[in-house]
Amino acid sequence: MRPAASRLSPPSPLLLEWLPRLEGPVLDLACGRGRHARAVVEAGLSALGIDRNLESLRALAGATPDAPLLAVAADLEGGAGIPVREGAFGTVLVFRYLHRPLCAEIAARLRPGGRLLYETFTSAQRTLGHGPRRDAHLLEPNELPLLFPGLVIERFEEVLIGGPHPEALARLVARRPG
Repeated sequence: MRPAASRLSPPSPLLLEWLPRLEGPVLDLACGRGRHARAVVEAGLSALGIDRNLESLRALAGATPDAPLLAVAADLEGGAGIPVREGAFGTVLVFRYLHRPLCAEIAARLRPGGRLLYETFTSAQRTLGHGPRRDAHLLEPNELPLLFPGLVIERFEEVLIGGPHPEALARLVARRPG
């Protein structure tokens, strides 16, 4: 049997494209098994991954025991918010996760000049026969930049990725002024 790390999907092309321009520390929200946090650490940055799934966090910690990567268990939707201080991160990553009530908190975790990379599904995903279907988990067209009004948009796009499991995604790179 292959180790769990080898079964991870590769990091998003959005992360790989922007990785050389990112600054740490990096906060990876709803990090799962850490495919993005691991890429960040391999690039030489420190990272903090937050997820509510303890099994995923154990796999992440076990795969990176000597790396500058911390894993924290927290239910981001439980009402307590994001359990880290404001203005502490050079980069915040959010991939394949949407909980609109957290958007202001997400932006507040960036230090001045820090970047947000956000990628998740749009409502067009419903037409593709798999993936999320609930309104709460799907962005409407052009909605993503509107969720971060205090940030400077550096890149925004909505794309349809082909393949055996096509995906309708919104991608955003934004910077906190300052």
